Amino acid sequence: MTEVYHIRVQGHLDADWSEEFEGLTIIHQSDGSSLLSGVLADQSVLHAVLLKVRDLGLPLLSLSRIEREESDHSP
Repeated sequence: MTEVYHIRVQGHLDADWSEEFEGLTIIHQSDGSSLLSGVLADQSVLHAVLLKVRDLGLPLLSLSRIEREESDHSP
């Protein structure tokens, strides 16, 4: 199983911050928030991302984990 995380924070983050957030994709939402979305290797990487959110003083609005089946036809 692959675990995709969606982390929503208040404010629009510049796309250049993606590297700081372990390569998560940054998607601006119409309500003024940013959605950080993507696969993280494990829980320790998730905690590192959440620490970065805290250290930057970004209000955390939501966190969700979505489990998906990995394709049998992966390259």
